Amino acid sequence: MNLVLGLGLFLSGLLSTEGLLISSNSPNSHGAMSHDQAWKVKRNAHQLAKSNMDFGFKLLKKLTSISSKQNIFFSPLSISTAFSMLSLGAQDSTLAEIKQGFNFRNLPEKDLHEGFYYLLHKLNQEKERIKMDIGNVLFIDQKLRPQERFLRETRNMYNAETVSANFHDLEYTEKKINGYISRKTHGIISNMVTNIDPGTVLLLANYIYFRARWQQEFDPKQTKEEDFFVDRHKTVKVPMMFHGGMYDVGYDNQLSCTVLEMPYHGNITATFILPDEGKMKRLEEGLEADIFSRWKRLISKRVINVSLPRLHISGTYNLKDTLSHLGISKIFEEHGELTRISLHRSLKVGEAVHKAELKMDEKGVEGAAGSGAQTLPMETPENLKFSRPFLMMVYEKATPSMVFLAKIVNPKGQ
Repeated sequence: MNLVLGLGLFLSGLLSTEGLLISSNSPNSHGAMSHDQAWKVKRNAHQLAKSNMDFGFKLLKKLTSISSKQNIFFSPLSISTAFSMLSLGAQDSTLAEIKQGFNFRNLPEKDLHEGFYYLLHKLNQEKERIKMDIGNVLFIDQKLRPQERFLRETRNMYNAETVSANFHDLEYTEKKINGYISRKTHGIISNMVTNIDPGTVLLLANYIYFRARWQQEFDPKQTKEEDFFVDRHKTVKVPMMFHGGMYDVGYDNQLSCTVLEMPYHGNITATFILPDEGKMKRLEEGLEADIFSRWKRLISKRVINVSLPRLHISGTYNLKDTLSHLGISKIFEEHGELTRISLHRSLKVGEAVHKAELKMDEKGVEGAAGSGAQTLPMETPENLKFSRPFLMMVYEKATPSMVFLAKIVNPKGQ
């Protein structure tokens, strides 16, 4: 029986965060970081954020080509973090494929992992109105003897927890893994792992739990049932939220779309992109890693009446076939050069599953207290109604690092 490395990628998104945590596992915990070192780590993190955004857009295009009529929701950050951590155990052509597929190729390995360390600690935070918890865990079978260096580096760079597992008893192990994931995601993802391959000896998982409050909350009393135009032939009734306020908004002539930024508390922003009718494909094909830099020059603060559908959507993706189309295949094959994890030469990735869930309502995600009144300038507000398919991106502004990416075709999820 071949040994299989089961790889699970999962998250739950319920909206927002910012903050820098200092850990005893920091790459520089044994001494103060010099100004030059700090600048280099931050620069690497910015480069990684850009690579992650580029990967997210490539994956969106691939998933759309498979099914253009379905909602898409995933976390580029979750997927790239898991594969970057996995690359600690890869070498030769397998490592080269991961670095090529995720745009890591221009960074030396040390810079790559220190950059992720910075990003993860920049994003993890909990405050009254925002919470983001990004974590990694390795479920390791008792019969596997991982390389100590691999365990040490995943712990130090990715704060990965190691949990002993018995993959001979698959039913018990599935319950153990799913229970762990459920606790970490506050019950949002409760059935992450099913039908584990009998040859599995290690399961690597990354999770993101995210909830947040809008800086300007919608008034639930103004939410009304309205038509959402899925396409030219189909409409559905959806609860349409409404809020009038000052927002950053602009129009991109090149991509034929309107761009709206709606901030959460903290340093996280949701960007909603509404293409002109019939221009969704043009928008998708024009997305590129530096798009936010261009949009920054196009948007300005204006008084806007925003109508936005209340959402509760989810996405489940088996990334094995999808990633192979992006040039990442050796890691799923026999002799996938993962000997830096273990000397078992038949070790390979058996599954790469990503689950994501998004709930967006009048408050953001949950909570009670409302926002204070906002004083608006005396000007006629523009109306912006998201009543046809649109894109949504949730990102941290400083890097900028894209945490979630969504294509909303039908807010009812049908």
